[in-house]
Amino acid sequence: MQRYFVKQRAEGNRFVIDEEDRHHIVKVMRMQIGDKIICVDPEGKQALCALAEFTDTSVVADVVQWKELVPELPISITIASGLPKGDKLEWIIQKGTELGGHRFLPFAAARSVVKWDEKKAIKKIDRWQKIAKEAAEQSHRAFLPEVMSPISFKELLVNSKDFDYKLVAFEEESRNGETSVFASTLNKINKGESLLLVFGPEGGLTDEEIRQLLDSKFLVCGLGPRILRTETAPLYALSAISYHFELMR
Repeated sequence: MQRYFVKQRAEGNRFVIDEEDRHHIVKVMRMQIGDKIICVDPEGKQALCALAEFTDTSVVADVVQWKELVPELPISITIASGLPKGDKLEWIIQKGTELGGHRFLPFAAARSVVKWDEKKAIKKIDRWQKIAKEAAEQSHRAFLPEVMSPISFKELLVNSKDFDYKLVAFEEESRNGETSVFASTLNKINKGESLLLVFGPEGGLTDEEIRQLLDSKFLVCGLGPRILRTETAPLYALSAISYHFELMR
């Protein structure tokens, strides 16, 4: 069943769907009055709805039944990725959304080959957000992840103050056999708290970047004995978090 993240709820138990989602319902899916869809409001509340009205600018859907199940991780995860090459960040956003990521925060690391082009910024961020939206709909999320505009490493350090827990994955820790920090941190986090996970670009983070992260109260962790690619490590971490919080309890 098709799922749509709706920006506004009309008076009573009604949803108003417009813009691209209206086009998708009318032109792509060719739905009719009475067809059923799932609507999700900005607060993450989900409802089974029946299409009730079509206009030139919107589609109106009536709530048939509110859904109680919330398919979200009990903690808020932000993935901060050093800008990687090619379409790797798109892969991280898409698959990271499917795995429960709450926010994606690209940053310019010292070894980032890709340089952020401000002239192309709006189109790029719109594309990333669209990828997150489609992945959230496909994976039946109740929350639409936010994709932030890339920031500098210095800004990353400043923004990190807003999180309850902060980890940076560092390949040298994996090479040295470190295995406890990631697991012990997950054991400490309570429902509703936030975790910032930082991953370097191809080539990893520099020793100076690690020093500054440590000075900003990050903990450095390994992710097992194997060295993971920049696009693989965030997905490994999210999978482990899902297993810890959703399958073990």
